[in-house]
Amino acid sequence: MSPKNDTFSAEEKAAMKERAKELKAEARMNKDRAEGEKAVFAAIAQMQEHDQFLAKRLHEIITTSAPELLPKTWYGMPAYANKDGKVICFFQAASKFNVRYATFGFQHDANIDEGNMWAASFALKELTPAEEEKIAALVKKAVRSFQV
Repeated sequence: MSPKNDTFSAEEKAAMKERAKELKAEARMNKDRAEGEKAVFAAIAQMQEHDQFLAKRLHEIITTSAPELLPKTWYGMPAYANKDGKVICFFQAASKFNVRYATFGFQHDANIDEGNMWAASFALKELTPAEEEKIAALVKKAVRSFQV
């Protein structure tokens, strides 16, 4: 929320409107990979160039590492859900809220817990092979957690 007047920013309002549209279309996306991919690539197409690059590359990493996750949009951003439609991981473009870095994160259903404290979201400025390897490992761990 905006610190000035306790109302939502224009970016936050737009994200909430996107989410309302997504909820209406969610039943189709949860069952149809092609419909979900179409929505993800439409969201990516609206991003700025660097965010597009990151989102496309993350899509490749996630769909290769965990082909059982279904692509969908979540608050207007690419996300990947389990067979029950629960978002496991997501990407948030830096340009979405005019911040300096994009975010790659996990929802609680990912169950990537490590002890009493662990990272559930990561700032993402660039993708080198080291980051790609770490992301792939985390996505695989998240998927194993709900297959047990």
